[in-house]
Amino acid sequence: MSPSSSLIFFLLYLCNLSFLDALDGGFSVEIIHRDSPKSPFYRSTETHFQRVSNSLRRSINRVNHFNESFVSPNTPKAIVFSDFGEYVMRYAVGTPPVKVFGIIDTASDIIWMQCKPCKKCYRQATPFFDSRKSVTYKTIPCNSKTCDSVLGTACTSQFTKHCTYNIYYGDGTYSHGDLSEETLTLASTNGFPVKLPGTTIGCGRYNGMVFKGANSGIVGLARGPVSLVTQLGPSVGWKFSYCLVQAISKSNSTSKLNFGDAAMVYGPGTVSTPLFSHNKQLFYYLTLEGLSVGSNRIEFGSSLLTSGGGGNIIIDSGTTLTFLPEDVYSRLELAVAQDVKLKRTKDPNQVLGLCYEGTLDKLDLPVITAHFSGANVLLYAINTFVEVADGVVCLAFQPSQNNGAIFGNLAQQNLLIGYDLQKNTVSFKHTDCSKM
Repeated sequence: MSPSSSLIFFLLYLCNLSFLDALDGGFSVEIIHRDSPKSPFYRSTETHFQRVSNSLRRSINRVNHFNESFVSPNTPKAIVFSDFGEYVMRYAVGTPPVKVFGIIDTASDIIWMQCKPCKKCYRQATPFFDSRKSVTYKTIPCNSKTCDSVLGTACTSQFTKHCTYNIYYGDGTYSHGDLSEETLTLASTNGFPVKLPGTTIGCGRYNGMVFKGANSGIVGLARGPVSLVTQLGPSVGWKFSYCLVQAISKSNSTSKLNFGDAAMVYGPGTVSTPLFSHNKQLFYYLTLEGLSVGSNRIEFGSSLLTSGGGGNIIIDSGTTLTFLPEDVYSRLELAVAQDVKLKRTKDPNQVLGLCYEGTLDKLDLPVITAHFSGANVLLYAINTFVEVADGVVCLAFQPSQNNGAIFGNLAQQNLLIGYDLQKNTVSFKHTDCSKM
């Protein structure tokens, strides 16, 4: 065996050993809100309330593309959504490892990053991954099951025997390149890196992104065949969870994304609800039966959308606001307005409809209960209201078109939320996420 072959064998051995050791008992990684000072997207020249305004507008843009899917839920497309997500993750790719940032997206089913040699790439803060310099990189052949299973794949010509992918986003962002296998390295919170050899990735050779200058690509957490969650699948018992700290805040606290045994949600106060997937869609659906403001309960009634596999609301960590069908939103807004006896005002961003004068920590705001099937989840002020300007607090819900509904990340703050993709359940437990 040549010295170079021995080195490759040794590196692969270490990768597999680290992988098995790290997965014993599960593992957790740090995820960063894109507006955090720790984020590559952070702009020190922006004020806190400018970041709030930008987050709300990204939320509106994202749901507009979700609405296209609500209209034709059974039509497969290699097009996913703009404003991919609100959280980013540090990880490394290749051997030797190259550090990159990826936006975590629960509505994307692929992991891709920009790769050299690159025909057309946007500028990014971290070095480009050069696939020629990695001893663990290899392309996936055209006749493989993996190539057949991923939407938007093809073979570019008779001279190219490996699989390529094309993915387009609603805002004009795109990535085209080689579907490949590579070792990913995740920086777990226990200090030991988690090596994931043979992970299917998209190595982007032609890329364009609206949010330039920092991000290397996307880390998909949806149900698709090559998302990070699906590829980890059996090794983590098909379980993942996250605990989101207060997102649009001035804190440097970071959130956690957990896998395997570390993703278990149990103990006093834990409630669980069935998880559904609509035909040919990637999203995670729950059934929301109604919402209560005090003793005033708002039923979904005719707004229930259960075709194609069940469930009527997408739970999505990449959307800031919670969106409801127009009739449900109207009744919720009326119930909150009847309960809150405070001075009304207008949202200076002209985004949210029900606003009051004051600050989130000083106003007496009602608890709103989300009645999921089999699980009542209490939503406190940090889940249901947001400070949009100095002395202005607004209800963090919005009406949606086409009966679409999304349970956004503000509503998920300080909740440990666990997904069990074998039992098809989602569990909730109130938790101080900053102390995890």
